[in-house]
Amino acid sequence: MSCSSVYAPQLRARGYRMTPQRLAILHVLHHSGAHLSPGEVYEQARLEQPGLTETTVYRTLEFLSKNGLANSAYKKNGHLVYQIARHEHHHLKCRSCGNETEVEHSLLESLYRQLEAESGYRLTDSHVTFIGICPECQKGA
Repeated sequence: MSCSSVYAPQLRARGYRMTPQRLAILHVLHHSGAHLSPGEVYEQARLEQPGLTETTVYRTLEFLSKNGLANSAYKKNGHLVYQIARHEHHHLKCRSCGNETEVEHSLLESLYRQLEAESGYRLTDSHVTFIGICPECQKGA
C-alpha cells in the first residue's frame, strides 16, 4: 500500500488535496519510524522532490501536524521534531544512555481529563517525555 493511498483520503476528508510536496514529506515520515527534524525531513524529501524548498518543508510539517497526520515534539535540546501520527504516545527516556521507550497514551488519559477539567483547556495535542534512568543503567549504578 502506497503512502498516497493511505494519506490522500485523510487529506481529502479534511478538504485538502495531496500535493507532490506533501506526499514526499509524508513518505519520509512514514518510512523513517523516528522523530526527524525539519532539516532531516528536507534532506530526505528533496531526493524524491528535487524542487522542494526548506521553507515548504517547514510549512508542510506544520500543516500536517495541525491536520493530525504528523506529531510534533520538542527534543531535550529544545529543537522541534516530527514523526508520522500512527497513534498517540509519549516517551520514557534514559538520562544515562539515551534509550527511549514508548508509553501508550491510554496510561495518561485520566490525567489529561483531569487537566482539562481543572484548567478549562481543551487539549488538542501533546507529547510528553519522562526522563529517568532505565533498568539497565540502574544495574550499573
